[in-house]
Amino acid sequence: MNAIAAAGVELTYSDGTRAVRGVDLEVPEGEFFGFLGPNGAGKTTAIKTLTTLLHPTAGSVTVNGFDVVEEPRSVRASIGYMAQETSIDEELTARENVRFACEAYGVPRSERADRIDELLDLVDLADVADKRSEGFSGGMQKRLDVAMALVHRPPLVFLDEPTTGLDPKARIDLWEYFREINRQGTTVFLTTQYLEEADQLCDRLSVIQDGEIVATDSPETLKSRVGGDVLEITIEDASDEERERARRIAAESGLFEEGAIETTEDGISVTSKAARRSGTDLLVALRDAGFTVVGFDVRSPTLDDVFLAITGEPADDDGEDGEAAGTGDDAAELEASR
Repeated sequence: MNAIAAAGVELTYSDGTRAVRGVDLEVPEGEFFGFLGPNGAGKTTAIKTLTTLLHPTAGSVTVNGFDVVEEPRSVRASIGYMAQETSIDEELTARENVRFACEAYGVPRSERADRIDELLDLVDLADVADKRSEGFSGGMQKRLDVAMALVHRPPLVFLDEPTTGLDPKARIDLWEYFREINRQGTTVFLTTQYLEEADQLCDRLSVIQDGEIVATDSPETLKSRVGGDVLEITIEDASDEERERARRIAAESGLFEEGAIETTEDGISVTSKAARRSGTDLLVALRDAGFTVVGFDVRSPTLDDVFLAITGEPADDDGEDGEAAGTGDDAAELEASR
């Protein structure tokens, strides 16, 4: 059975903007699914549609078997939602925050104490359970958000830019909690600006661009479609003119007929099946043309390369989107409307 099934979904705003265009999407139960796209591509609009915060103007969507338009309360009762911005009340302790979430989600009073202890233990906050969350680090607050999203044991959890703003260690620590949730059988739907995060966590992912899904597959399969290895060359004088001249030399060398050649911040990159074989010849050509090469690397493609190849845009890791990102107010609205 699919946790999410969307067919021909459209969402057009009152000003005529088509934010989502004919989206078809299926997410099987138990999958860790990623949803990626450039800024303003429709990610946030799509997730708000799936979580009943927006109504589609065409098409159909079911979440955990419930229609998002006809049965919104049933949808909301069957999902957890963790927004980019925290929804915790800093005046309350960790235990009190989770107790409040239990009340909002209708967890029976007789089960609350055990459930609170279980979740605080899951996210490694048991030792600070009775401390006010005002003094918690960003990573600790995010872990508390995870606990609050899980109080009612939802079969599906939406994570909307959940690690934005965290330092790398806190982000990686949070990944482990997400993995554990998924190992326990919960379906996870993740939107993220961090492509390494999607690569590490997701079984499959979709890329949305201009409101349409343009690719769906496993991270490994998507990377295999890039067309070869990536050769990155760094030059000493990385002015715009010199980087463009280096790109032209690579393009005119005849070494990479099937490759994609791009300028980078400090040189050029070549994506090609011939990258390893012909990289040395390109170095010679660049040096003959007067370039000083200060860096040379050949690597396997990453999701960043996939993203650039599919969308024509580099991934934006600053976590800012042209759409209104999911906020703590969204989480509160979902809780209040159950």
